Amino acid sequence: MTETIRLTAAQAMFRWLSVQMNEDGERFIEGVWAIFGHGNVAGIGEALHGIQDRLPTWRGQNEQTMAHAAIAYAKTRRRRKAMAVTSSIGPGATNMVTAAALAHVNRLPVLLIPGDVFANRRPDPVLQQIEDFDDGTMTVTDCFRPVSRYFDRITRPEHLLTALPRAMQVMTDPANCGPVTLAFCQDVQAEAYDWPQSFFEEKTWRIRRLEPDPREIDDVVAALKAARNPVIVAGGGVLYSGAERELLNFAKAHNIAIVETQAGKGAVDWKEKLNFGSPGVTGTDCGNRIAASADLILGIGTRFQDFTTGSWTAFANPARKLISINLAGYDAAKHGAIPLVCDARVALTRLSISLGNHRYADPDFAARDAWFKLSDEALAAPAQEGANFLPSDAHVIGAVLRQAGENTVAMCAAGTMPGALQVLWRAAASGYHMEYGYSCMGYEVAGAFGIKLAAPEKEVICFVGDGSYMMANSELATAVMMRVPFTIVLTDNRGYGCINRLQQECGGAEFNNMYKDSNIEVQPEIDFAAHAASMGAHALKVSGIAGLEAALVTARDRDIPTVIVIDTEALTGAGIGGGWWDVAVPEVGTTEKLKQARAHYEANVARQRIN
Repeated sequence: MTETIRLTAAQAMFRWLSVQMNEDGERFIEGVWAIFGHGNVAGIGEALHGIQDRLPTWRGQNEQTMAHAAIAYAKTRRRRKAMAVTSSIGPGATNMVTAAALAHVNRLPVLLIPGDVFANRRPDPVLQQIEDFDDGTMTVTDCFRPVSRYFDRITRPEHLLTALPRAMQVMTDPANCGPVTLAFCQDVQAEAYDWPQSFFEEKTWRIRRLEPDPREIDDVVAALKAARNPVIVAGGGVLYSGAERELLNFAKAHNIAIVETQAGKGAVDWKEKLNFGSPGVTGTDCGNRIAASADLILGIGTRFQDFTTGSWTAFANPARKLISINLAGYDAAKHGAIPLVCDARVALTRLSISLGNHRYADPDFAARDAWFKLSDEALAAPAQEGANFLPSDAHVIGAVLRQAGENTVAMCAAGTMPGALQVLWRAAASGYHMEYGYSCMGYEVAGAFGIKLAAPEKEVICFVGDGSYMMANSELATAVMMRVPFTIVLTDNRGYGCINRLQQECGGAEFNNMYKDSNIEVQPEIDFAAHAASMGAHALKVSGIAGLEAALVTARDRDIPTVIVIDTEALTGAGIGGGWWDVAVPEVGTTEKLKQARAHYEANVARQRIN
């Protein structure tokens, strides 16, 4: 006779999660972020309280930003650990939809557990219930379906016997990794069931290393041997595979230049002479030059997003071919690529053996040297500062770089800084964390929090603009309460400077982006330092680059977050590097500026090659 234990469904869920282990012998789900409401406080809340000695619970300020912290944690831990996030039904649940989309785009594991309506329907309609006039099974959590890798609605306790293992399988599958949503009906959370004792035995989940099809290896080797001028595009898959050493060894053995995507930056130290920086829209001059001349593009763990490809104008050689090494067949076959569906570490090792002593001519090292000389000038401290001088984003990045150490992680997500950082930041190994798959404003503060939780030994520097800070800053208070220190460099250009520049580049007038161009009666004078200090952070406003550098040094001695505010100008951005981005310009308009922008757009569209 099978031995059983009687538990509520919620108690069973978290007991089961507490014994799911990774290959390092650590709990895969590190803990649970929770904001309680009537849809989860009774069932899930009681269950989490009862298991807090084995599975910790943390209280956040906003469901979306709690999930952002969890996602940043999983990314920093290279998808080998994750966190869960629970909310009530209604707005608590829908607050997490943006975070689910972010995790989905970036292929990152997070377990989302929103409360849901009553499965028994007795009290329908309950508070916050969305009623569909034509579908009695529809609830607000159906919003999670398109942004989840796996979605399930728990309407019976025993559903967990299959739903939970499926959830873990998805989160630990390197090819299908992403967010899982288990919508948990609130009455079912509290229902008891006789669970098999065996269900709660400790289990280790291995992250498999997919072996290649020998025929695909042969195709890729043949293409590599036929090429004269290849370039490697290193994506985030290199980091998730743990293939940094194999990538560097492969590049050195065969003398192939490397460019890095936003997700792949930091896979190779910036000082390595084969590292040519970034390609595409936010590309270095030397990276874009080598991408334009390459006759073979070897993508490793990249989705070939439009910023990487310059909207498919960066790889301009008419004879070029594309190879895509990826665990996901969906990504490996994009844009007519020669696919190699395989783990990055395995692929690089096999390919290097097959290539033997095959080496290519030196890439253009002079172009790389010229780029770093140019970027030195952009990053240098301004010759003089005064009351009427506002530093650029490049000046700010230069200041942080001069004070950064080998253990510094630069992070950001949206606005001007992601592009400027990809072009200018000189990343040591694992010294870069950018959320640029979804480019989600509001990720920054919570993301920095999550990185520091995952890597307490690192110095985490969060770059955030005034626009993103205004969208989501409340987890700063949580970090203060939990004594999790990191440094925020808050650049205030008094609006959405990045999109204001894009608006003008596309032929538009300055409108509704900067405060000065918005329909308001009074120009705001927001004291961001006072705001951050009110949440308990150490906060100060500095008057220039020298003051910023001094504040960065003293921030290292604190056990709470530090927020350093600095006014910046909004016109320049990175100031150097870059390529074209396909943002459609109106075909018809009245201004000469718009007509010129459209002509420029059409000329670049003619350069696009998608296969």
